[in-house]
Amino acid sequence: MNFQVTVLKILVSHPDGFAVMEDLKRDMAILATSGREWADRTRRLAARVTDLNIFSQGLVERISGGWRITSKGRGVLEFMEARTAAPEPIRAPLVEDATAATVAPTQVPPLRQPADRAKRRRERRERRREARERARANAS
Repeated sequence: MNFQVTVLKILVSHPDGFAVMEDLKRDMAILATSGREWADRTRRLAARVTDLNIFSQGLVERISGGWRITSKGRGVLEFMEARTAAPEPIRAPLVEDATAATVAPTQVPPLRQPADRAKRRRERRERRREARERARANAS
């Protein structure tokens, strides 16, 4: 799941584009556990805008205990969701003008192989086991 795209989607769904941290955390938890479809969707959307950084690019602002999506953030989200004949990612400097017609192709990373996935899964399982053992040792 792409965190930054998810934040944009959550904020745009709230009134005035503003959500307090509790609401953001709750919505994020719901989407994070909603299954592979959401993760795949946010990954596809994020691929349209490389080097996305919602705070440094001014897409989201922090105010009074929450976050608000800016008009620039809405524009970038609309660009990411726009259906085109041949979608191509844009580079980060072009994010400031989300409606720009200039599109710069980037190199697509190779697809991960199932063996990579199994290896990552084993490593995560091992880290969780080690963390449980440390927690038990610290508790006693």
